[in-house]
Amino acid sequence: MLIEFKVKNYRSIKNEQVFTMAKSSTKELEDTNIFLTPEKKKPIKLLRSATLYGANAVGKSNLLKAMNVMKRIVLNSDSKIKRGTKLPVTPFLLDSETYDEPTELEVIFISKEVRYQYGFVLNNKMILEEWLYAFPEGIAQTWFERNYNEETQINDWYFGSKLTGNKKIWSESTRDNALFLSTAIQLNSEQLKPVYDWFNDIFHILDSTARLDPSFTYELYQQEKYRTEINKFLAIADLDIEELKITEEEFDLSKLPSDIPDELKTKISEDMKDKKTLDVASLHKSIQGNDVYFDFNEESDGTKKFLAFIGPWIDTLENGYVLVIDELHDNFHPLMVRFLIELFHSKELNTKNAQLIFTSHETSVMTQEIFRRDQIWFCEKKNKATELFSLVEFKARKGVTDIEKSYLSGRYGALPYF
Repeated sequence: MLIEFKVKNYRSIKNEQVFTMAKSSTKELEDTNIFLTPEKKKPIKLLRSATLYGANAVGKSNLLKAMNVMKRIVLNSDSKIKRGTKLPVTPFLLDSETYDEPTELEVIFISKEVRYQYGFVLNNKMILEEWLYAFPEGIAQTWFERNYNEETQINDWYFGSKLTGNKKIWSESTRDNALFLSTAIQLNSEQLKPVYDWFNDIFHILDSTARLDPSFTYELYQQEKYRTEINKFLAIADLDIEELKITEEEFDLSKLPSDIPDELKTKISEDMKDKKTLDVASLHKSIQGNDVYFDFNEESDGTKKFLAFIGPWIDTLENGYVLVIDELHDNFHPLMVRFLIELFHSKELNTKNAQLIFTSHETSVMTQEIFRRDQIWFCEKKNKATELFSLVEFKARKGVTDIEKSYLSGRYGALPYF
């Protein structure tokens, strides 16, 4: 469960921007759009979904990229990021004061019914600060703090009494460009596993490439447990597809496009040796009621994208994941977007309190029937830098204000100016 994400000095984001999934004081749609955290002490109410609007190139995607880069650094510090490897961060480059300043990333989340606050400060060469606080009893416990000392050029460490394990060995083994969290996990810290596992297992970010890959849905479809569910999704979406037919085949080099260079064909042939490929067909019914199979590649872009989404959607709802998606509206009818959002607002389907965060230009879902005001966020540039703000900052009368019309008329800003 995601509570809050902070980012400072990353790409188009100059000043600290805070994105929160914590419920505000507004009362609308409490029965469907919010849930209570499972903490034993001091639980709070969180949102099941949130959407971010704004013109092109104002930094909406950069907020999601900041989330993704934080996840990547956590997961790669112990293996892929070697000594001397540059860290994948770029500061705000349009101000000489921030050009050489570090990037700051922090997230507050719940894992295994415990709240954690974890973050780090870095440039592309090294980690300058890192911290982790836990709230197992509702009161903050400092588990560790790390600060790079410019004078001594070594890290100053502080470890709280509640963190157990070989802290001295873990800190001495932590490279300048690696995280203590990731290093301790590699060296078998059991206590820190819920923190690392949240990034690895719960926090799912679909970029523009991954979200169009249907292989995960195909994998689920081959399991009887999920086949019926996916067929229900296809029927509800009114795609005129009865079911899918998925068969494994030996890799056939002759099916590659004829204009691919021979050298590349040889490389592909070597990589695919002894591997299977999937042949996918979609079953339609003719006017006479006969079965007609289409090669799935002949289906529309919207249909292919919907199928690619079904797998992650079912998996997220079933397991209570956090799903972050850039530009959910692409290739989808507005009613399809609404359908996908409302699956997260359904207490019958979303029993594990999964969360959806997405950017969009589809304003037809910007209504008080679907979203609370604290679920709608805006993004715009001021003095060339990205700024983030919520609809809660504006007055919108419940059941009266037309949010979409107000937004498109410029009342909330975050619009392109032609």
